[in-house]
Amino acid sequence: AAPASPVAAAPVAISEVDVVAKLTTLAAAHAEKLNWKTSIVDLLKLLGLDSSLAVRKELATEQGCPAEKMGDSAQMNMWLHKTVLQKLAANGGNVPADLLN
Repeated sequence: AAPASPVAAAPVAISEVDVVAKLTTLAAAHAEKLNWKTSIVDLLKLLGLDSSLAVRKELATEQGCPAEKMGDSAQMNMWLHKTVLQKLAANGGNVPADLLN
């Protein structure tokens, strides 16, 4: 008889995270005034991550940014900011609709 296959444990639900409240708290304590609600650079800085153009291009590529936006850093940044917030919302973050559109 073949050995029984192990049973995967059911994923544990986590409570929804109030992303705006968390980021607003971080922003209040940050030395710089960061506009994380509209700027991917400021959002990355707020989270203590590298916000260089090279890193943003790499992240945009990983997330599937359309080629026509990759050639214009402003369009790429706007696309990436929206995509990061959508990913947060899809993974248990409570992100207001006005930040997702």
